[in-house]
Amino acid sequence: MTLRNLILILTSATGVLLAAESPFIGKWKINPAKSQFAGTTMTYEMLPSGEMQFTGEGQSYKFRMDGRDYPSIWGSTAAWKQIDSNTWETVGTMPGMVITQTTKLSADGKTMTVSAKGKKPNGEAMEENSTWQRVSGGPGLAGKWKSSKVQVSSENWEFCANGDDGLTIKISDYNAECSVKFDGKGYPCTGPTMPRNFLMSVKKTGPRSLEFTETMEGKVVYHDVFTVSPDGKTMTDQAGAAGTTEKIKIVYDRQ
Repeated sequence: MTLRNLILILTSATGVLLAAESPFIGKWKINPAKSQFAGTTMTYEMLPSGEMQFTGEGQSYKFRMDGRDYPSIWGSTAAWKQIDSNTWETVGTMPGMVITQTTKLSADGKTMTVSAKGKKPNGEAMEENSTWQRVSGGPGLAGKWKSSKVQVSSENWEFCANGDDGLTIKISDYNAECSVKFDGKGYPCTGPTMPRNFLMSVKKTGPRSLEFTETMEGKVVYHDVFTVSPDGKTMTDQAGAAGTTEKIKIVYDRQ
């Protein structure tokens, strides 16, 4: 075999490998400025039992303003207490993470601001701030609210090859990892904040797009469609909770 033929074979093989490599493979970081988290709704309802019920992202839970822990969404707990007529404090806990949230109403009761702070499992600070406008209900916390502005902390993702027909997704901020195949079957995820009986399934929907479906206790809770741009520099997630028509857009920059 001549040297020229060997070079041609190696070049051809390398081209095949590059063509076959998923455009998702690599490290990504959320770009909050390019993302759109606003436009979702949530509802607080006072029940005849004296409990308050929260409903949002296709999930709901009941609680009292007594500072005690109540089972919340995504496998967490929430402890609510009222600070004054227009202010509430909530301490949310899940394995490896505690979040303190302050909810405050404007004087006219039409605007609500929510500030959440805590530490991610990797030790970094986490802070999210959102503004909500009243759609209906009142007085006080009770009613339907729609987000008009949402600010979130950035986070880092990494996609690695999992054989020839799958990916391993790593979210370093939360020490979370999911290894999946493109067969539509549910695969477990590991990490301190992952809910019990949480499964993720993935299937290809195009050369640069993947559809994710997340389930808990056998029930679909979330859908995501990830798409990598033609130049490979950005990845966009169009996401929505099951049972709702509300969508958010999360944009990631390649690192």
